[in-house]
Amino acid sequence: MHPGLPPLDCCEGLNNVDYSKVDFSVMTLLFNSVDPTDSSFVSAVLCIAFNPLFWNLMARWEHRTRSLTRLFRSPYVACYCLGATILLLNFLRSHCFTEAMKSQPKLEVLDCLLGYYVGVAFAAVGSLFVISSFLALGFFGTFLGDYFGILMEAKVTGFPFSVLDNPMYWGSTIVYLGWSLMHASPAGLVLTAVVAFCYAIALLYEGPFTEEIYRQKARKSK
Repeated sequence: MHPGLPPLDCCEGLNNVDYSKVDFSVMTLLFNSVDPTDSSFVSAVLCIAFNPLFWNLMARWEHRTRSLTRLFRSPYVACYCLGATILLLNFLRSHCFTEAMKSQPKLEVLDCLLGYYVGVAFAAVGSLFVISSFLALGFFGTFLGDYFGILMEAKVTGFPFSVLDNPMYWGSTIVYLGWSLMHASPAGLVLTAVVAFCYAIALLYEGPFTEEIYRQKARKSK
């Protein structure tokens, strides 16, 4: 115990803290820089949340009913159509994300050449994960082909899956992080956290469901 300081009991210690001397400048800066009620910001949040919800619901519906396969008369055509829809939704999400950053102020500490190049580096690494993941999985492996009965022969274990689980999702998140740093945007950083949160929730449902699909395949092949 330091001399001159009053003893701090476990329940009474906080009563001796002088809250007037606590530095809230960082929190104040954040709240002043991000307006969560801005229409562009709200649109971006809704779009970010909607995308994984949409493709998970559509894929599960297809797996249970084969409705898309019957509609398009082919599981391959149906998967192509769903994949194209997901791509369009992702373009819309990126547009809303960018508009939300433009509508809100920049963070001065990030608005410099170093911050920009750090953002470029993150965006490049994220793009590497996304592109290499697509090349490893192919179109059907990337766009939920297993829900359409288009199953892969074996689990992909090479790069980037040897480095990172779910590299498509986390690579995309890293791209958004880089994009936010390039724009010195605190709103972008907050939205990147929303992207990561939504992907984490989606994986809680996607992972076990996909594993069950392949367990069923293994049982049928015996």
